[in-house]
Amino acid sequence: MPPERPQAPADLTPPAQLPWLRRLAARLLGRGLSRLQAQHRDSWFLGHATGQRNGHADGLREGYERGRADGYEAGRQVLVIRDTRPDHGAVPGEDDKLFDDWRLPLTAELKKRFKADVAQRLPAGSQPSAAQWKLIFSDTPSTCVVAGAGAGKSTSLVLRILLLRHYLGFELDAMTVVTFTRESRRDFIQRLLQVFALWQIDLSPAQGRELVRTFHSRILPLVRSLPGFSQLRAFETLGNEMPAGAEAGAESNPFDLRLNDAQRQQLNLCYRDLMAQSPRFATLVGTLRQEALLLKPLDPEHPEVQKRAQVTQLAAQRDEELCDVIEDLWFAAGAWPIKGIEPSRETVQIRGSRFHVHGRLEGLDAWVVLGFDPSESAQYQRPGAKLTVRAEWAVKRTLFQAFCDKPLIWLDNYASAKRLAASLAGDAVAGPGFEYKVKGELAAAPLLDAFVSAANFIENLGLDVNAAVTAMRFPPGDSDGPFFEALALFWKALEAHLLGQSPPVMTYNRMFALFGENNPENLALLPDPLLRPLAHLMIDEFQDVSPQIVSWLRASLAEIRRRGPAMHNGRVAQHASLMCVGDDWQSIYGWRGSSPKYFMEFTKTFPSPANTRVMLVENYRSQQHIIEAAEHLVKGAPAIAGKKARASGAAAELALSPVKVFERDESALAQTLIEHYQQGDSVMMLFRKSSDKLLIEKHLSQIVKADSSLPTAQRRLRQLTYHSAKGLQADAVFMLGDCQYQTSSPYKNQVYRLAGLGKPGDAQAFDMAQKEEVQRLAYVAVTRAVRHCYWHVEAASGEAAGSPRASAQVDGRHAFFEDLRGH
Repeated sequence: MPPERPQAPADLTPPAQLPWLRRLAARLLGRGLSRLQAQHRDSWFLGHATGQRNGHADGLREGYERGRADGYEAGRQVLVIRDTRPDHGAVPGEDDKLFDDWRLPLTAELKKRFKADVAQRLPAGSQPSAAQWKLIFSDTPSTCVVAGAGAGKSTSLVLRILLLRHYLGFELDAMTVVTFTRESRRDFIQRLLQVFALWQIDLSPAQGRELVRTFHSRILPLVRSLPGFSQLRAFETLGNEMPAGAEAGAESNPFDLRLNDAQRQQLNLCYRDLMAQSPRFATLVGTLRQEALLLKPLDPEHPEVQKRAQVTQLAAQRDEELCDVIEDLWFAAGAWPIKGIEPSRETVQIRGSRFHVHGRLEGLDAWVVLGFDPSESAQYQRPGAKLTVRAEWAVKRTLFQAFCDKPLIWLDNYASAKRLAASLAGDAVAGPGFEYKVKGELAAAPLLDAFVSAANFIENLGLDVNAAVTAMRFPPGDSDGPFFEALALFWKALEAHLLGQSPPVMTYNRMFALFGENNPENLALLPDPLLRPLAHLMIDEFQDVSPQIVSWLRASLAEIRRRGPAMHNGRVAQHASLMCVGDDWQSIYGWRGSSPKYFMEFTKTFPSPANTRVMLVENYRSQQHIIEAAEHLVKGAPAIAGKKARASGAAAELALSPVKVFERDESALAQTLIEHYQQGDSVMMLFRKSSDKLLIEKHLSQIVKADSSLPTAQRRLRQLTYHSAKGLQADAVFMLGDCQYQTSSPYKNQVYRLAGLGKPGDAQAFDMAQKEEVQRLAYVAVTRAVRHCYWHVEAASGEAAGSPRASAQVDGRHAFFEDLRGH
């Protein structure tokens, strides 16, 4: 029902708009109505009408606005913008890969054709296994091949090269195969030429030598390309008269640095100049000379000392005659008297008895005693004496070491005395004239030889000698402190001296450092043709690589990628690739600065967009017991996971014979060796020390003579050290001597940590690595055997009893060992 419409109100005027008199009257009347609580009818209707009108208008407006807003909101498209960008600017990430993201263009048809050709041209026994085909057909920029002993890796690498060259058309100068020794290089080249000939590919020996190289022969041309270094010679090849010249010399083993006369002459000349120019160096050499020449004391409580102390009085009674005999021997050898040493038969009190010395060295205020030279007959005796002169001299030396409190120089042999004489005479060109033993080394060496050995080790680890020495710490009074301070001075002077020669000379380590990761600007100076051979690298025995060479490889690969496609214009071989083949169980050169770390951490060492990993577990050389015994020896050493070799091919058909372990007996060993040789077996005699070779040769003289009279191809006897046997094999292997780490090297532990090797926080990182390496060395020796292995080890005694020994891993409870010690 619609509301009642009010009647139209009267035309009323608000009081504020009335004249004042009427306004006053209206106010009075209004108050009166309020007191009477009475309404004024017309005013009420006027207010009612006005309120209804205004309320209606406001309601329409508000309803319109609300409806319009709701409709608009329901029908619109909403775009939400949320700015989640950080306040700081955007920075692109860095591509740290050493390779482009590419793949080798291997089609299914090409693989099928290559496999068919291999099946047709290679004999059935040489056909690749599935794992070997994976190696050959790897299409990623980087490939890591874990190849155990006897895994047939060489044939696989040859087929890989054949695939790249013949089937894909890669240029030979875009590839390099790297081996570590001249022997392995020669064998690989021969195999390469043989396989290429089966495909009717004319590959000359010169092309093979250019393709298959050592690291050191690859770095030499890089340095020679720089202005002023075109005739550069390597220090390691000085005095090498090989007919092929310096390039052939570069193929020798630079890790085996036995100094020759040409090298020693440069060392001595540098020494002479530095002694004159550097008072500090001269002072340090004097300190080292005194340390080296003075006889080292012995503990009087030592059992050997106590034994010889009982004959002190008897030894004193014969001492003057002993001095006469030894002086006569030295005089006859032209080694006495020595200029700079005053002959003087002074007496020394030893436990209340009088003994004699031969002279006095004024410079050190020390007495001098002459020793019994090893070249003299060990059976030489004084007339009427019961003991040999050597034995009498040994007693005297022990007594002096234990009970003489005066400075004493004991000259052991004629050669060392002559070097000392030249040094005392001021002939600095002859060198320092004394030997020094760095703590942790097995023997003393002439001072400059010791300098070269320590510097090479430091630089092989990729460190600068001066920087490494600065970071070293030695206890107060430790003689190695002055040694390494002197080394830093000498090595800097030597490098400058060598560069000053005409033509200039440089060590290989310095060459690698010049083009390593710390000097990338030098690589930018090289022309493309010198870098191209490093584009597609195949490296054998990669477990023996050193940090220095790893740095050079990484820097070279980074430079090749930096140059980009322009470097490969007009060529089939594009980009770069790296294939490394190795076996961490055969890493046995840690003592010279190599480390299996880079092989074990391959993908971290050489970052790549994609990587292929191949495990070659088939062993084509040894019967299964040989394999299992060798793997048991390295059970405690860190290794790449998943390695478990198995005998394959002809090796799988061989009769099982355990590795036999005996107490050391050279005569019994020789007898068994001769039996195998007479049966027609190839035999290998392995020894740990050169002195062991002399011992065993007495028992093998006849068979050695008979074998050496045969043509080279028909010889069946080899005598080698454990280290040098690597890569070789024989039907029967004979091992003489245990693999032991008997020392501790404070300086090598320090530089190992500086190089980032070893576990974090390990204060004896190098020592720990060597303890593991002795196990691996035994593994290498055992895996040379095809069918039989005999190991003769000495019983542990004295200080050596507590040293890590590989033979401690032998467990006769296993079928693959027969432990006959104690039988």
